[in-house]
This record gives sequence, structure tokens and C-alpha cells, in this order.
Amino acid sequence: MYTTNWSVIPQNLPLFLEGVRLTLTISALSLVLSLPIGIFAGLCRVSRNRVIAFFSACYVEFFRGVPLLVLLIWIFFVLGRFLRLGAYWSAIVGLAIFSGAFVAEVVRAGIQAVPKGQMEAARASGMTYIQAMKLVILPQAIRKVLPPLASQFIILIKDSSLVSVISVVDLTLIGKNLVATTFRSLEVWSFIALLYFVMTFGLSKIIALLERKFRAEWQ
Repeated sequence: MYTTNWSVIPQNLPLFLEGVRLTLTISALSLVLSLPIGIFAGLCRVSRNRVIAFFSACYVEFFRGVPLLVLLIWIFFVLGRFLRLGAYWSAIVGLAIFSGAFVAEVVRAGIQAVPKGQMEAARASGMTYIQAMKLVILPQAIRKVLPPLASQFIILIKDSSLVSVISVVDLTLIGKNLVATTFRSLEVWSFIALLYFVMTFGLSKIIALLERKFRAEWQ
């Protein structure tokens, strides 16, 4: 019969905290890269140029349909070796490309939620398409996409646990190594689940504060 022994947690607390730091660093860098990718792809999705819209749709549908685990392995063993990225940056690039596809759909939905009359009025006032998009449509779309973007960022933190399959040291890989040496799988994975919850819950609270701040400024 399995007997729990929680002493493994305080004895290895510095390792767990280092894993949290690495996980947050990887997630933050992936987020920074995924935002411009997603915004650009989202703008291309609503482009009146059918060729641009088609290739943007291909990017979104392909990377939303491919499992993240497979994508990380492809980038690490093919693109990563060709560009000499290494495991760490292969993981960040893979997460950014994968998350960018979902951000693109969020941006597209936000732009299309703005009434068409807004664009027509901006064009009638003499603005170019780019000026109307930049000064009229995007500011309104950003207000609408903040909540779904927050959800996507939280998912990104949880998705980062898969980078351990290409030997990137993060919280999950540290947990695997501890389980292999201590044989305390229940205690280690339960504590790691708690750490992921604290990270994602903390991020959701920070984003909620930002939403309230922006809403107050826009009103």
C-alpha cells in the first residue's frame, strides 16, 4: 500500500521554484513572439486580398489542427537543427507559432465584431484602408478581444509543460526527474499541479485588473 511522504516537497523546494521561473520565462518569451504573429495573421485573415487571406487561413487551420507535441518535435529535429536553435529556442518558437494561430482567430473575431459601418464611415471621411484599420477598427477590436486573449495566455502556460519532451528543463521535467529519484509521484505531481494553478490564477487576476483599468480609461 502506498504511504504518502510530503517531506519531498520542502526538501526540494528550491528546485520547484527554479522550475516555476523557467516555465514563466519560456511562457513569457513565447507570448511576446506569438502576439505580433497572431495580430499579423489576424489582419491578413480579414484582408480583401484573397491570396493573403487564403495563406493566412492555411496557417491558422494547419497549426490549430496539428498537436503541439508533434509540432515541438518537428521544430526541434528539423527546423531547430537547420537554424541551430537548440532545444530551448525550439520550444519557444514552437509555442509562439502554435499560440499565434489561436491569437489570429481571436483578433479576426474581434475585428469582425466591429460594425461594418465604422469602416465605411472612416473611408468616407478620407482615410485609407490602413489608416481606418489602425485608428478606428483596431482600438475597438482590442477591447473585445482582451478576455479571450487572457484565456489563450493561460492555456499557453499549461501548454508549456510539453516542452519537456524535447529535453527543455522546465517545471514538468524537474518533476519527472524528482519522481525518478524519489519515487514520490503522487506528492511531486500534486505539488506541481498546485504551482501551475497558482501561476495561471495569478495571471488571470492580473489580466482582470488590466481589463478594469482599460475599461475605465475608455469610458
